[in-house]
Amino acid sequence: MMTENLSSLLYLGSSVCFVLAIRGLNSPETARVGNFIGIVGMLIAILTTLALPSILSYELILIAILLGGCIGTLLALKTKMTSLPQLVALFNSVVGLAACFVAAAAFYRPEAYGIGTFLNISPLSIVEMNLGSAIGAVTFTGSVVAFSKLQGLVSGSPVTFKGQHQLNALLGMILLGLIAWMIFEQTEMLFWAILCLSFLLGVLVIIPIGGADMPVVISMLNSYSGWAACGIGFTLGNILMIITGALVGASGAILSYIMCKGMNRSFFNVILGGFGVEDEVIQQQNIGDKSIKSGTASDGAFIMENASSVIIVPGYGLAVAQAQHALREMADILQERGIEVRYAIHPVAGRMPGHMNVLLAEASVPYESVLELDMINRDFAQTDVAFVIGANDVTNPAAKTDSSSPIFGMPVLDVENAKTVLFVKRSMASGYAGVENPLFFKDNTMMLFSDAKQMCDEIIQALK
Repeated sequence: MMTENLSSLLYLGSSVCFVLAIRGLNSPETARVGNFIGIVGMLIAILTTLALPSILSYELILIAILLGGCIGTLLALKTKMTSLPQLVALFNSVVGLAACFVAAAAFYRPEAYGIGTFLNISPLSIVEMNLGSAIGAVTFTGSVVAFSKLQGLVSGSPVTFKGQHQLNALLGMILLGLIAWMIFEQTEMLFWAILCLSFLLGVLVIIPIGGADMPVVISMLNSYSGWAACGIGFTLGNILMIITGALVGASGAILSYIMCKGMNRSFFNVILGGFGVEDEVIQQQNIGDKSIKSGTASDGAFIMENASSVIIVPGYGLAVAQAQHALREMADILQERGIEVRYAIHPVAGRMPGHMNVLLAEASVPYESVLELDMINRDFAQTDVAFVIGANDVTNPAAKTDSSSPIFGMPVLDVENAKTVLFVKRSMASGYAGVENPLFFKDNTMMLFSDAKQMCDEIIQALK
């Protein structure tokens, strides 16, 4: 039989594993080891919980583990790299909904959790339970909206109206007031009012956020899911849920803050919803009738093999086409001919942090050749060729000059400063933020219209 001291010691060991896992995920070089340590920590946590004397029925737990394991395995096998942000959003929603279910169970059967009796729960437990369920509800509906936008089920454009920030703040204060009221008057109506208001707030917080800022949304919702788990951990009296929930919540909040700083966004507006937009409707930039220069793979190969330096800027188009291996082969050929090749990564290239780093690591691109925006941006002015492959919004110079643009103020890669820009795209369609890129029309830009993998393969053949 598992003793309380032994279970606490094992939970502590599991928590240490999670801390080491987060540290390992800090770099592509140590990410695999970090992921493995995290798996070990979770295995310890599950086995320790199953050995507790408070477990009454293993049958339902086993069914839940098998069902969840099968669904998770199926999703992991079928999910493409381009759909990872949607998968993360779904996982966040599940954590949030689980917090709501646990809170409801604790409210109706508090004696099972040792926190009181029905409608006579201890004040501290009421606060913990309702905060956990409220954050969980916001996480659930917010994650569902984020998933729908990323998946294209609804428009990725911001949904805004006058006074939106003020409304979100008012609903938040009402929510806190209802939780405080429930300390003194415990009723079913109040419990469900808190839950329903939280579900509504989750929708209102996310709908005004456009596609360009969605990576920050995913990170913030991940933080919310951690705090929801932490709050419910207090209700359950489970030290592991408290520690791991706080870890996820704090690390997600720190990552969101770093991303907001990198994108010139307000961290507090992220929490309230609708950041990056004003109350009035934003007008998209009108490019007008301008000419572009388009070329072929042979043109691109000729320009690059006569250059002394090339900076490759990967984006979401690389992930869609799964062109990372062909891109690596193209870069190897250029380097064999004495051409310096490096990769420039924007913090939010793709649709979640680290998306491009993972793709390039999958193709065994040397880590020392992959540089972040702040390390390489100044080098574009001394570079012969910037080879942009599907990175639209993160290279849009309108972010620096057009105050009416949804991406205004977001730091972008200064690819337009290179002597020649080769831009690989399937068409002239705008990026995920829904705005045109004036870079397409600059004199030093040549458009290479094709699927990213096909274009890389054709350039490789031309180089050979």
